[in-house]
Amino acid sequence: MLRFGDKDAVLKKSVQWWNPGKTRQWQKDGIDLVIGKREGYYLYDMNGKQLMDLHLNGGTFNLGHRNPEIISTLKNALDEFDIGNHHFPAITRAQLAEELGGCTPNSLKYSIFSSGGGEAIDVALKCARYATKRKKIVSVKFAYHGHTGLAVSLGNERYSRPFLGEGAPGEFIHVPFNDVQAMEAALSREDVACVIMETIPATYGFPLPEKGYLYAVKQLCEKYGSLYIADEVQTGLLRTGKLWGIEHYGVEPDILVTAKGFGGGIYPIAATIVSERAGQWMNEDGFAHISTFGGSELGCIVAMKVLEISQRKEVIENVDYVSRYLRAGLETIKKQNADFFVGIRQLGVVMGLEFAQPEGAKQVMRALYNNGVWAIYSMLDTKVLQFKPGLLCDQNYCDELLSRCELSIRQAARALV
Repeated sequence: MLRFGDKDAVLKKSVQWWNPGKTRQWQKDGIDLVIGKREGYYLYDMNGKQLMDLHLNGGTFNLGHRNPEIISTLKNALDEFDIGNHHFPAITRAQLAEELGGCTPNSLKYSIFSSGGGEAIDVALKCARYATKRKKIVSVKFAYHGHTGLAVSLGNERYSRPFLGEGAPGEFIHVPFNDVQAMEAALSREDVACVIMETIPATYGFPLPEKGYLYAVKQLCEKYGSLYIADEVQTGLLRTGKLWGIEHYGVEPDILVTAKGFGGGIYPIAATIVSERAGQWMNEDGFAHISTFGGSELGCIVAMKVLEISQRKEVIENVDYVSRYLRAGLETIKKQNADFFVGIRQLGVVMGLEFAQPEGAKQVMRALYNNGVWAIYSMLDTKVLQFKPGLLCDQNYCDELLSRCELSIRQAARALV
């Protein structure tokens, strides 16, 4: 049974029993948040402070906190289903896999389910290694693909070094983003299993792919026999204005990964959708990879509702409207603070706000928090604020958000003078 004490007691317990370093760091950053009530695109601190949620836990809450349709779907499913048995075929898994086959690029066929994004990335890498009979993996410097066994080696050393040291020599190769020549140099020996790309690298501050870059990477993969993995954990499920961010760039990946928002913020589920070649191992030995909670039947039912909502005409139109409306408002704020607020990186409702000072986004984060908005700076580029509104925001919400942002950015600029 949950025991609700006061906020200070929760913070003390978190230091003592949960994660002392993370708890203390947020306190140091001026974020003393312990989430209590949550609803729609709002969070409430245990002490009642209201916050507009502009972080959405990396897109987990694309459709809002405690979305009523998703909760109703799960409640109804509980009348008949539980997590199921991962060893056997299931109505729910078969139907969700079929639906994913119908709404992902034509290059993809089989769906392999996991309980979270890191696990789903690990599955993708294993499939690529199986299909190519190679071990090396190329990723982008300053990328982030999760914290699990293989995934942690793909990202910045900040995440991998504490657990893996230097890792296996030459097995994980990191190249600069938007550098086609560096990518070709990494692939040209024809010993790389795959290239894994966040369509827009989130933890790096949402730098956008240059025109033709992702397409060129896919062409190099084909030339040198490597597979292309699209990490759509943060850019998928309509966040860019299309169901999958990779659709903007004319690339049909060999493998696509979705997670976070796939469970609607209610039930954890992730999927790795693979080409016939990358999934051929399942014809040879379907027991070669198993996941007890991957593809939970309850999770599958929730994910199908998420896919259905994310493909509604009115939701697609709303994302387009919110993207344009907020961009116009942010451009006005940028003009008013031109020496401090220097750039907007955007594709749909995936946005990064760039500030002139190296840690400018940290200062803006604090000001926003004080003014009732929760947004986080990019961990690997602290001059960029992650600005990630939800898919279902309305104009009133956007107006209030822009008002609070205008005040907060002005205050942060003054504080840094």
